[in-house]
Amino acid sequence: MKITFAESAKADIIAFLVDEDGDLPEAAAALNETTGGLLSEAMDGSRFSGKKDQQAFIVLPKGSDARRAVLIGAGKKDKRDARVLEGLGANLYKSHSSSGFKSLAVHAGSAEDAARIALGAKLASYRFDTYFTKLKDDQKPSLESVTLVVSDVPAAEAAFVPLNAGAEGTKLARDLVNMPPNDLYPASFAEKCRELGQYGVQVEVLGEAELAKLGMNSMLGVGQGSVKESQLGVMKWMGGAEGEDPVILIGKGVCFDTGGISLKPGPGMEDMKWDMGGAGAVAGAMLALVGRKAKANVVGVVGLVENMPDGKAQRPGDVVTSMSGQTIEVLNTDAEGRLVLADALHWTQEEFQPARIIDFATLTGAMIIALGNEFAGVFSNDDKLAEDLHDAGEITGDRNWRMPIDRAYDKLINSPIADMKNIGPRYAGSITAAQFIKRFVDEGVKWAHLDIAGMVWSDKPGATWDKGATGYGVRLLDRFVTDRFER
Repeated sequence: MKITFAESAKADIIAFLVDEDGDLPEAAAALNETTGGLLSEAMDGSRFSGKKDQQAFIVLPKGSDARRAVLIGAGKKDKRDARVLEGLGANLYKSHSSSGFKSLAVHAGSAEDAARIALGAKLASYRFDTYFTKLKDDQKPSLESVTLVVSDVPAAEAAFVPLNAGAEGTKLARDLVNMPPNDLYPASFAEKCRELGQYGVQVEVLGEAELAKLGMNSMLGVGQGSVKESQLGVMKWMGGAEGEDPVILIGKGVCFDTGGISLKPGPGMEDMKWDMGGAGAVAGAMLALVGRKAKANVVGVVGLVENMPDGKAQRPGDVVTSMSGQTIEVLNTDAEGRLVLADALHWTQEEFQPARIIDFATLTGAMIIALGNEFAGVFSNDDKLAEDLHDAGEITGDRNWRMPIDRAYDKLINSPIADMKNIGPRYAGSITAAQFIKRFVDEGVKWAHLDIAGMVWSDKPGATWDKGATGYGVRLLDRFVTDRFER
């Protein structure tokens, strides 16, 4: 779908934002007068008062510049933030995408408002229909373009550039999460990372032989039951000052998780194709950063494995030696994501001097029990880092809530025969998982772990996404870098 900005536009559908209990905006009032009060009649007939997301539809007379007019309630002006504007854009797109009309023009207000509405429309326009072969014409979107009518076109276009980059990164993350596991596995995911090279990202991929030479036995143990080789993808964007320590983003990339020998129940196992959602968020964030030429040094690392049951698979009771030298008693092979992150974290700290480390992982079902599908859980050893992530999430809608880590929980993962075990007791499961990861963070390194198990996939449509992959985390990370490292 094409998005443009213009001072005026002709389109099949023309839309106007109306404040709650407010008057028609100037352009809508002018159209109302030339049509003999059609807009006023539609407002009265549909009890339209401008409440957020209300819509009133008007069929315009022949000879008009547009064929339909739409009034959309913009809610109360003092509560109209970026997320509300994005929601309005998404609502307009969803309502008219399959209407049979091809073009939509929206009278948007300020340049910043226009950019936000455009972002909402773009996020809502995402479709994953790669595997459909028999879609009928009325099942396909007809809307081909959205024009934002605004007085200061250059300012709106400039404001949209970084937002559009975030949307493109979100699209990549959604594509990766939506892909079926027979098409997305460690090597093919690594190829997706390599494709970022065309935009200026430096990409390196380590295969199993290199990982074994490095001693990354914790990560390799997870994938040893699969015929698909494990990979470590490394994406570097050095847009900041030369020599400045980079921000490190690490993503769990379990491309399919059967649970291994600790096999998951069959019903619902198909959902485990999205257990690489953390790695998807990191890859998408790297595309967003390079897309807007972020003035920051950022490194994205994704640990890519497949957790399968097999005669060669890791057994409950095995003890592995991680790259850090710490030993792990593997009591449950379905607690595998932390084993991947352990080696990825250590390798990253060996290779770089991190300004911050943020890891993203669909790590525990316990996180969904605790926070549902409304917030990701944040575990951090630094108050300011946790606060910055929270603030970025409130702006982008990728909301997160801080959870505790504490020495008192640490003893729950002590093993009688190794340095640690990979699971604790049934209670505090998300916390003990975070405590496990923390053991691989070097002293003095500022680190945050986001458990996004409840956020990367949705069984119902949201404001700017449809059922399926949400793209959670991309815009959060992009905003975090913008606010913390570019200002």
